[in-house]
Amino acid sequence: MRFLAVIITGLAFAAPAAHAFALLNKIGMAKADYFIAQQAYTGWWVVGLLLPLALLANIGNAVALRADGTAMMLSVAAAALIALNLVIFMVFTQPANAATENWTVQPENWESLRAQWEYSHAVNAAVTLLAFCCATLASLR
Repeated sequence: MRFLAVIITGLAFAAPAAHAFALLNKIGMAKADYFIAQQAYTGWWVVGLLLPLALLANIGNAVALRADGTAMMLSVAAAALIALNLVIFMVFTQPANAATENWTVQPENWESLRAQWEYSHAVNAAVTLLAFCCATLASLR
């Protein structure tokens, strides 16, 4: 269970980290260029399936490590951070995806949607990195 929690949480970090690393290169792009660049993410929804798996793996890890209070709490923290990632995605990222039909439609407010989309991914990169750290620390104890 420890191995799964670390590996799945680490893999779940990959996509938000990629988005965060690309932010500075993409945030100032012209409209046409940005919409073209966004097409690179077609099919990335599959990677998002790692988040519920990471949530379950960290809950399972908390149960498995319940005899060690610190390890259990670190696993609970990892699960809570993954849950926070999912909330941020549903409140900020998904509405931008929906308004732009996954960046195939260019609404008037595309710049504010771009900021919402890019910064929500950057925040989720930090949140998921913290979850990965918690999962790793819990599993090392």
